Amino acid sequence: MKLFSGRTMLGIIGGTSVFFSSFTGVEKKIIATPYGRSEVFLGPYAFIMRHQWGLPPHRINVRAHIAALTLAGVDRIVSIGSSGSLKREIHPGSLLIPDDYITVADVPSFFDHEIEHVRPELSIPLRRDLARAIPRAYQKGCYVQTRGPRIETVSEVRALAPFADIVGMTLASEATLACEMEIPFAAVCTVDNYANGLGDEVLTYEGIREHARLNRERTDAMVATIIETLG
Repeated sequence: MKLFSGRTMLGIIGGTSVFFSSFTGVEKKIIATPYGRSEVFLGPYAFIMRHQWGLPPHRINVRAHIAALTLAGVDRIVSIGSSGSLKREIHPGSLLIPDDYITVADVPSFFDHEIEHVRPELSIPLRRDLARAIPRAYQKGCYVQTRGPRIETVSEVRALAPFADIVGMTLASEATLACEMEIPFAAVCTVDNYANGLGDEVLTYEGIREHARLNRERTDAMVATIIETLG
């Protein structure tokens, strides 16, 4: 059941890469769900900051976020998130639209009291829309989700690199829950660093945030384009 009957809109989930972005034409609302509350910015589109109240990746209430977007009437979701490159040819500063994902961490589910096997996917039509909106982005690649909040070890990065292109801590959970709600889901990942041991710099969370701050204008323009094109 939708909170706003008959309403359809684009939903956007943002994280570290949009910490320094600004959004206009929306009003903040707290939506209560059976899984907890979520702070949603509502207007012509719906926006959720995944790290609400400063929660680290492993404590994000993803079920509440996806349930809140569902109640708000969202009929498609674009996730924007920070990632680390597992391939030297995918340079920091790049954008990537993943076409698949794997996870080495547990993901939440809405089906805690019944057996329901959902086939997870990243929406092909939505990915095509994103590719047209952001032609400079890599058009495919595999995202691997780790648990967080710690950064992956050098050996973990070496183990993951043959099977995935970028690494992050949130996409698999969001995508799986969206599929359970039958909401098309796709993502744009900002590649903010090389994964641990792949580059020359010492990897820190502060450094990742600083990269997001320096790229604020580019991220703002990208989000505006997504809203204009897909909204």
